[in-house]
Amino acid sequence: MDNVKSLVTFRTGEYGRIDVKLSEVMNRRGMTRNRLSALMGVKYAVVDRYYKGGPIARFDLDFLARVCYVLDCRVEDILEYQRPEEPNETPE
Repeated sequence: MDNVKSLVTFRTGEYGRIDVKLSEVMNRRGMTRNRLSALMGVKYAVVDRYYKGGPIARFDLDFLARVCYVLDCRVEDILEYQRPEEPNETPE
């Protein structure tokens, strides 16, 4: 338990972020947003929001499961955790 970190003293962004890589996976498979939305049964605007990777506060797990099923990929192909940059330590 020595490596336990608390978020109480952190500000937003100091704990890293999740990058959405849906566009990369779709581009590798030659899948358009229009085609993916049709195959998934969701609105184009929903696919477009995740494709563009804009600010997404909450990720819909049902959407993620549908994407993985249709694109035959894994969750880690779509989402990637980016660690926060460590502050430069000044030598003593």
